[in-house]
Amino acid sequence: MSIEVRNVTKQFGEFTALRDVSLTVPAGELVALLGPSGSGKTTLLRIIAGLETADSGAILFHGEDTTDQKLRDRKVGFVFQHYALFRHMTVFENVAFGLRVRPRRDRPGKQEIRDRVMKLLNLVQLQSLAHRYPSELSGGQRQRVALARALAVEPRVLLLDEPFGALDAKVRKELRRWLRRLHDEIHITSVFVTHDQEEALEVADRVAVMNEGRVEQEGTPEEVYHSPRTPFILNFLGNVNLFHGRMENGRAYIGNSSLELPAAAFQDNQTATVFIRPHLLDIHHQPTESGNFPAHVAHINAAGPLVRVELVSEWGDPVEVEISQDRYRFLALKENDKVFVTPKEMKVFVEDYVI
Repeated sequence: MSIEVRNVTKQFGEFTALRDVSLTVPAGELVALLGPSGSGKTTLLRIIAGLETADSGAILFHGEDTTDQKLRDRKVGFVFQHYALFRHMTVFENVAFGLRVRPRRDRPGKQEIRDRVMKLLNLVQLQSLAHRYPSELSGGQRQRVALARALAVEPRVLLLDEPFGALDAKVRKELRRWLRRLHDEIHITSVFVTHDQEEALEVADRVAVMNEGRVEQEGTPEEVYHSPRTPFILNFLGNVNLFHGRMENGRAYIGNSSLELPAAAFQDNQTATVFIRPHLLDIHHQPTESGNFPAHVAHINAAGPLVRVELVSEWGDPVEVEISQDRYRFLALKENDKVFVTPKEMKVFVEDYVI
């Protein structure tokens, strides 16, 4: 079941939440709507669900215009951030609820309901907890009950709004891996909202990065991370060092240092913004033949598989570098050491041109 969003605009009073948004979710894929608070991602999800009405534009499920359909007619499963479970009902009854409240002509029989609910509880690995109440479950277990309840009504599409946002980091990481495995098993077309970049890049088949009510870029996790189209996307997707400089004779001048750039069309004296991720910088004790700049070591965090080195450049800006433990031991770095920093790879935005 594919989803197509066509030219959707939505305003709340004077605030424009969505600006002419178009997006296609292929059948059977898991797509993340990723962006900061206020970017419009939850509003878009609620419009797809039928919980909000767009001011203009259309929502199509598998080519069928559902814009004027009510929520129950769209047959979507919706999972909220805070579970929204019925506290007075057992796990079994929570999952069965959507089936029991169907009109009599569409309602399955008692045995069919029981079989379907137990199959779903087995799918989400909670079959042994069917008779417990939500208060007796962990946050991760409650979220899996909410997912089973959404799937019980056999939705055409599954929509999840910050499904792991209320959980601690360790549980969130475990659940997103579990969601990826579950999706690979059931292949239901799914859209989930998140502001967690790592979550979107790890779980989704495709990622739509939203900013100020627009989709700035849509593609596979590899495409949006390694080939960002705008400074916002590059800055939003993971840690990055940002340097301001000017263009001259094929080089970007930052402070008193220059960095050689990939071949590209630009003019001298244009303003350049250089983005370099921490793991794409290397540290040396002496200047190298390739472009580098001097700095001194301000702080070292050697806990973990990568060593995070905080530097201060010669012009006073903070610089973050990530190096391997082997490289760190080889360099024998200490605080206040003078070092030279060499970029392995960079992205340069010259006004509206990306290098």
